[in-house]
Amino acid sequence: MSKLSAAITAVGGYVPQFVMTNQMLEEMVDTNDEWITTRTGIKERRILKPEEGEGSSFLAIQAANDLLDKRGIKAEEIDLIMVATATPDSMVASTAAFVASEIGATNAFAYDLLAACSSFLFGMSTASSYIESGRYKKVLLIGADKMSSIINYKDRTTCIIFGDGAGAVLFEPNDEGLGLQDEYLRADGSGRKFLGMEAGGSLLPATHETVDANQHYIFQDGKSVFKFAVSNMADVAEKIMVRNNLKNTEVSWLIPHQANKRIIDATAKRMGLDASKVLMNIERYGNTTSATLPLLLYDYEDKLKKGDNLVFAAFGGGFTWGSIYLKWAYN
Repeated sequence: MSKLSAAITAVGGYVPQFVMTNQMLEEMVDTNDEWITTRTGIKERRILKPEEGEGSSFLAIQAANDLLDKRGIKAEEIDLIMVATATPDSMVASTAAFVASEIGATNAFAYDLLAACSSFLFGMSTASSYIESGRYKKVLLIGADKMSSIINYKDRTTCIIFGDGAGAVLFEPNDEGLGLQDEYLRADGSGRKFLGMEAGGSLLPATHETVDANQHYIFQDGKSVFKFAVSNMADVAEKIMVRNNLKNTEVSWLIPHQANKRIIDATAKRMGLDASKVLMNIERYGNTTSATLPLLLYDYEDKLKKGDNLVFAAFGGGFTWGSIYLKWAYN
């Protein structure tokens, strides 16, 4: 009997309708389109407007329903739902549990997974392990973030980068040798002083003082984060290739976290990949954190062919980073 592996068998996605362009940001902070484009590769991002009164769960629900409709399965068939997110609806009640109830996944257990921009990548590892155990047949992994809810639109180091969105994938058993092949995942807790959110957790609960000091918005030391991300994301992507004897000609697609075009270019260069093999949508969505990887699969699904060798790579706050090698399972 062939070894059981975990393969992605369906993809869904959702981005809000409202488009925030670089020109709009020029009216809000001291920046301009050329500065943003040359340093990040971003032209616009999607924003879930505050007056709509919805959180990350709304984005996740839309992506999940899109996947279920395309795959032609009922929500009751799902065994487990994980929501990878850095912006849960609330700090206590699981966003994933609410998503499961709202889509009608009455037979699934559900929980959230938080590893900043690496959340979805780490979730791929977790989802695959559940499938490979043989105990679960359908695991729904959703990456969803409403980054606009923790962005200070007077801080040009962060407001130009992030957008809102969600993507979802379904993992199922595969006996053809397709699906997740290998992973290399890492973390370094010293990185939280360079990228994170100071208040709102148990370390610094909300007070009038923390709100007045804007400590409930995400912050980053751009130069330090860029340096760590360029080096570590490229390192793990190269390592996964070497460990699996993958030549650059054998890599069908690089699926990189959409944080910064320069970081993506550096990773592709280290892997020896031509730009035509690198999937990008950062120009239209910006950095949607946990949603970047599944949104790439959603946008480029028609280009992916059964047996394609995909290398995923991500880097996130905390710091967290890693790479996954996966063989695509369907046309």
